[in-house]
Parts: sequence; C-alpha cells; structure tokens
Amino acid sequence: MYSAVRITGSGLRDQKLVFLGAGEAGIGAADLTVAALVEEGLSEEEARSRCWFIDSKGLVVQSRTDLNTSKRSYAHDHEFLHDLLAAVESLKPTAIIGLSGQPKMFSQPVLEAMTRLNARPIVFALSNPTAKAECTAEEAYRWTGGRAVFACGSPFDPVTVDGQTFYPSQVNNVYIFPGVGMGVIACWARHVSEEMFLVAAKTLAQQVSESDLQKGRVFPPLSKVREVSAAIATATAELAYQQGLAINPRPENLPDYIQSIMYKPEYPKYV
Repeated sequence: MYSAVRITGSGLRDQKLVFLGAGEAGIGAADLTVAALVEEGLSEEEARSRCWFIDSKGLVVQSRTDLNTSKRSYAHDHEFLHDLLAAVESLKPTAIIGLSGQPKMFSQPVLEAMTRLNARPIVFALSNPTAKAECTAEEAYRWTGGRAVFACGSPFDPVTVDGQTFYPSQVNNVYIFPGVGMGVIACWARHVSEEMFLVAAKTLAQQVSESDLQKGRVFPPLSKVREVSAAIATATAELAYQQGLAINPRPENLPDYIQSIMYKPEYPKYV
C-alpha cells in the first residue's frame, strides 16, 4: 500500500480498503494497516472505519450475529450485502485485497466497477497458488484498461495493454522476513514489535524506484532482494535501539555491521 499510493498520487489515510477473506491473513493485514493509519494521525476508530471485510457469507456488518471477536472489531454499521460487487458499488473502495483462497472472485464486473470509481484502482489478488488467485494479472490489467495498480500472491508474466507493458509484483514474505530476522538477530532484540513490521514495509517501499513504479511494480525486482534485506535489517535494528529492545551494544556504523554479518553465497573451488 505504501508503494501503491505513490502510483495513485494519494495518501494512505485517503484509502478505503475492502478485504475479501476474513481469516488470519486478512485480519492480520488489516490490523497492520490500522497501525499504519494511526501512526499517520487517525484515531483507531477512524482507522478501522477504512477497513471493510467480506467473508464467505457476505459483508461483515454489526447486524450479523455469527461473527467471532476478530471480525466484530471490523463490523461496521451498514446494510448487509451478499457479494463483492454489491459491496464495491455501495462502499466505493479505493482498494480491494484478496486473501480468500477463492479463485476468480475479482470478476470483470468487479474490476470494471473499481475502474469506474477510481482513476487508478488498487487490486491486490494475494491468494496462492495460481489456481486460487482472485484474478490473474492479465485479467486485472485488461479489465481495467491498464489502470489497475496490481500485485499478486502468485507469479504472473508481464502483460502488455495498449502498447504499455506492466510487470506485476509478487507479494512474497522473502522481501520482509529475512531482513526483519537479521535486524532482530544483529541487535539481539528481546522482542519483535509490531512497529518493526511497519518500518520494514516503509523501507521496502522506499526501495521501489520511480522506474519500477512506472512499470507497475509495487515491489522492487527480486534480483535486489539482498540489498532490500540489508536495508530492512538496518531499519529494524535501528528501531529496536530506539525502543530500548536491543541487548547488543549499538555498532558505530550499523549499516556496515549488517553487511558484515550477512551470509555471502561464495563457494571456494577445490579442484
């Protein structure tokens, strides 16, 4: 989302998100989004009001009596709607985020509605494997006329629409977890805080170049993952020192220290 709003030209606090899928992945993503919005000055109530959920039965609203505790925290005062298309038409979200494990849920009518409502609709089809993707990259770009800011949980090839080639980013934890893990280990952090994942997300977004954004990428190319991981590890460890969570004394040059402890896949030749 930090990268996507660079493409749309709006702010994170200007977004309204509809999550398709209210399991642990969806709730976890929304909780971190709420934390990011609170950091930007919204109250927790205001931040939660920007996040809506659709589960297997329909829109998560206050009138439902079948919601668990996690879902109830995102149940808003709204009429019950049975499907995603109706929710998009009514709520007018800026982003739809698929974490449902259900294929083809981002249908052509849904994506056309998102395009009618937004100059650059944010479409994250994050379920994997490919057979469970809410839509393919081809569908996302074709059905939005190349206007979608798209990311996926499964790998897809580049797509060319009206002479422009888009390179969909695969949202994969390889971009985050190695860097966060290294940062925690480097400073001997006693605790992994929620803020560490926020700073990791921000750092990752900073690694996306303007050239990447113009190609439709919201993540940097995977070929840069070592550089990205080093930056995230440095930011994670720096935050741990700021929060008083680090046991290891702070090195004089933290970025250089991170580089010095990174594993280097260099193998000697013995014959």
